[in-house]
Amino acid sequence: MEPPSGAALTVVMVCLTVVTGVLDAVSFLTLGHVFTATQTGNLLFLGFGISGQGGLPVAATVVSLGAFLAGAVTGARLESALATRRRPWFPVALLVEAALLAGAAAACWGSGPARGLTAGQRYAVIALMAVAMGVRNVTSMRVAAPDLTTTVETRAMTALVSGSVLGGDRLLGYGSHAVPRRLSSVGAMLLGGLLGAWLIGLGTRTPLVVLLAAVTVAATALLVPGLAHGRNADG
Repeated sequence: MEPPSGAALTVVMVCLTVVTGVLDAVSFLTLGHVFTATQTGNLLFLGFGISGQGGLPVAATVVSLGAFLAGAVTGARLESALATRRRPWFPVALLVEAALLAGAAAACWGSGPARGLTAGQRYAVIALMAVAMGVRNVTSMRVAAPDLTTTVETRAMTALVSGSVLGGDRLLGYGSHAVPRRLSSVGAMLLGGLLGAWLIGLGTRTPLVVLLAAVTVAATALLVPGLAHGRNADG
């Protein structure tokens, strides 16, 4: 079973992008100024932390980076093996991501506020979330939906303005119908960050927010077979 295509795929990838924003808001705001999805930021944080500037954590960043890479390896092996056997790799990958996020929520479920987590609990949550995002990055790369990486928006923002009336670059999509998709991608990340920060600001406990993200990803995975079937029926 391949991923759905067209508008259905766009909706799925936009939904996953919102989840990314929520998770990075949670990790940055409650787990100690570390990202679990945006690893470009972590590379910079690691450099700042090693230099002793800004009071940024080194250990948490290393945990996130290492776990993310482990997730990428896991995702690549799992998804390629399933695809070789003609198994439904896309929904399975999303369910694996959801299970890892649920595990992250369970790791700190009865601990109270995030600031009360032990170091071990905090690193466990960061690691499980980062592994999930490593799997996700492999999933999104295999899908290769234009402008919808679900975790990085720099290229989408560049393409949005360069291929718009302002940029006028036809090589980058000016005159095409790419603007709504690119705007949806960028807007979804912003919305996810706002939603995650808003939930944390309301006093929502970290495990509940992470569990909400897990449920959303799992629900998306369960919708994929129907969406893919609809694509095949239309074909």
